[in-house]
Amino acid sequence: MKSHQTSQTMKPATAAKKLGVYLQATPTEFQEGVVSRAELNALQADPPEWLRDLRRDGPHPRPVVAAKLGTSIAGLARGGVTEALTTEQIEALKRDRPEWLEKERATQAEVRKEAARIREKNAERRES
Repeated sequence: MKSHQTSQTMKPATAAKKLGVYLQATPTEFQEGVVSRAELNALQADPPEWLRDLRRDGPHPRPVVAAKLGTSIAGLARGGVTEALTTEQIEALKRDRPEWLEKERATQAEVRKEAARIREKNAERRES
């Protein structure tokens, strides 16, 4: 019996997430179609102009916004940021340094420090 190799496909939302772009800002044909693994790999290897523009200028999805601001997605929500932001809006927040952003960055730094401490402690345990 022959096995037929089928092309693995994904929903546009999944593909957009893997590409790090905001789905609603992608072209209509991307939003309405399905994306094969080969198409996703091609988009990652040689991004078309629309993808380069989205990655550079946005709007960016919340995980990307959180990473660019050095905070968590929950921190964005606590700060009132619930929508996608453009690169220009992100840069404005970095310049203006609102109180909520400074607080969330400090919280995120503490979380990272604690995670590093736990990793170090676990590594020491494994060594002994």
